[in-house]
Amino acid sequence: MSAGKSIPHSPFMPYDEEVANYNTSFGHLLPIEFNGWKRESLSWKTGCYLHAGLNPNLRNRITGPDALRMLKDVCINDFTRFSIGASKHGVMCNAEGNTMADGMIWRTGEDEFVNMGHGPYFDYIVEKGDYDVKVENLDGQTFLFQVAGPRSLDVVEALTGESLRDIDFLWHRESRVRQHGLLKRDIKVSIYRLGVARTLAYEVHGEIGDAQTVYDAIMKAGEPFGIERLGIQAYGMNHTEGGFAQSFIHFLHAWTEDPAFMEYIGDQYDSILKVLPGSAGADITKRYANPYELGLGHMITFDHEFVGREALERIASAPARGIVTLEWDDADVLDVYASQFRAGEDFQFMDFAANPVWQGYMSRTFCDDVLVDGRLVGMSSGRMFSHYYRRMISLAIVETPHAVLGTTVEVVWGDPGTNQKRIRARVARFPYIDLPHNNDIDVAAL
Repeated sequence: MSAGKSIPHSPFMPYDEEVANYNTSFGHLLPIEFNGWKRESLSWKTGCYLHAGLNPNLRNRITGPDALRMLKDVCINDFTRFSIGASKHGVMCNAEGNTMADGMIWRTGEDEFVNMGHGPYFDYIVEKGDYDVKVENLDGQTFLFQVAGPRSLDVVEALTGESLRDIDFLWHRESRVRQHGLLKRDIKVSIYRLGVARTLAYEVHGEIGDAQTVYDAIMKAGEPFGIERLGIQAYGMNHTEGGFAQSFIHFLHAWTEDPAFMEYIGDQYDSILKVLPGSAGADITKRYANPYELGLGHMITFDHEFVGREALERIASAPARGIVTLEWDDADVLDVYASQFRAGEDFQFMDFAANPVWQGYMSRTFCDDVLVDGRLVGMSSGRMFSHYYRRMISLAIVETPHAVLGTTVEVVWGDPGTNQKRIRARVARFPYIDLPHNNDIDVAAL
């Protein structure tokens, strides 16, 4: 940071002078952790957490007579049933079938939608397309808070003072943070049943001017239920445990396969596309994936024309690779740490408890080669130590014959040119977390 410049604290949460470890990826100070990664990583299994790190969230309001047609043209999803109040995980691909963007799409009106997380590729689609739509960027106008874990419903019901058991998975509706104590008025919010921790989870959405007040209100509502604030490091860890492959953590969108798009974004994403840590090295294509390889193949419907349909139809007949969880061999992992204390060349240090999610102002997508009998069969990413399960795990995309429970592979640890170590790993259950999943929970019975 140059002299005379400072980075502001996140406008989405109150400042806490006791928090000392910050990330600056979003242009403001975002806590890497609050009360320690162990406590935070237990929260989505034993209690609940509040996370504010997805702000700003690349949110747009899309209106106009061609809004739905545009989404159909570029998304793999089924839009024949998409009621107001519902949402979809919208995935956009290129002609080769590799992902170019993914994120959530809400339907908020007949010709009105809100999308989140699709980033510059969505802007590119709107600009180059011939659609009668209006797109309003809402970043800086809204907030998004995640509340996840088995006590999350208790927290959001205490927050709003009403039953929210009518909200099914992937649905949302309006509610209010009720006037109480120092809160002098009701605050309008939207409650959305969704989360990346795989356990029961909700999101609270509202207007930016109410962000810090609502944040404090959630923490107050969560006190009886042991709520924890979740930092950015544990946020990345819950994706690996939950089996939600996250772009810029577990894989990269295949932007470089579209020269016109690369010209559109210029050099503003160079630190994502050119800094490629891990034994997979400088071949960025190793980090690309199609929806079948990300566990999203079930969302593809071939009842409409969309970009990538032809390629995905070919892949659907016999997917070459699939996504799994890898459990890393304890002894091999310990040897990486033991090498730091031995004479001679050590192995590359393994950050504990996980590969950093973000560094500096942009993502670093750590990616390691996966071998069987010395032959490259896939890639591993999102490595983390699960304190709950006491195992080092990662997600991996591997050739289908090796994506079988119990299969033994080797993960190559260490950047090219370093003293690399082959770490034995076993294909384990996917998703790894074995608690009730959000989409399977009948909240009316809780």
